[in-house]
Amino acid sequence: MAEEPHQDEELVPAEEPAETPGYKPPAKKTLEEIKQLDEEDESLKKYKEQLLKGAEGAVKDPSKGPEMKPIKITLMSEGREDKTVDLTDLEALKKHSFVIKEGVEYKIKITFQVYNDIVCGLKYMQTTHKKGIAVDKQKIMMGSYGPKTEDQEYTTPTQDAPKGLLGRGSYVIKSKFQDDDKNEYAAWAWNFEIKKDWD
Repeated sequence: MAEEPHQDEELVPAEEPAETPGYKPPAKKTLEEIKQLDEEDESLKKYKEQLLKGAEGAVKDPSKGPEMKPIKITLMSEGREDKTVDLTDLEALKKHSFVIKEGVEYKIKITFQVYNDIVCGLKYMQTTHKKGIAVDKQKIMMGSYGPKTEDQEYTTPTQDAPKGLLGRGSYVIKSKFQDDDKNEYAAWAWNFEIKKDWD
């Protein structure tokens, strides 16, 4: 049975992964300002066109700033059917548990939507706990995303599941999405179990 998060535990990591030394987020600019910047730079112009492609209709209220809405997480492992969990109901996610076979390689695909403005330097951050002890911390840089009417996706690098007697068991993950400006878009706790086999 999956380990349930304690009621008094924070849903976000108590100690966030360290920031990249020397990195400073770019100054905030409006969509119009970004479109007009460095118009003579052809490669930058193409990048901006790609970033802002499909923005029409996704800018609902520019005064609110960027909004990122997570839709679902999909666990992908070779030789196994993908398993998807809905992120639109984060309370229900606490009761759900992924089962991962020990030692396998897997990736997580994150599906989300962006509205109103560009989300700069989007990060997926998580702290993994086993029996109440933090055993792993991750900060995955997802990149910058412009507002679009359609869903957008990011797939994490390949990860290895723990293995052996000490690796097996129930884990609680505390996750969140945050951007360069420290805007937090979602925070939640979820569970996974490492077992000898998938079932």
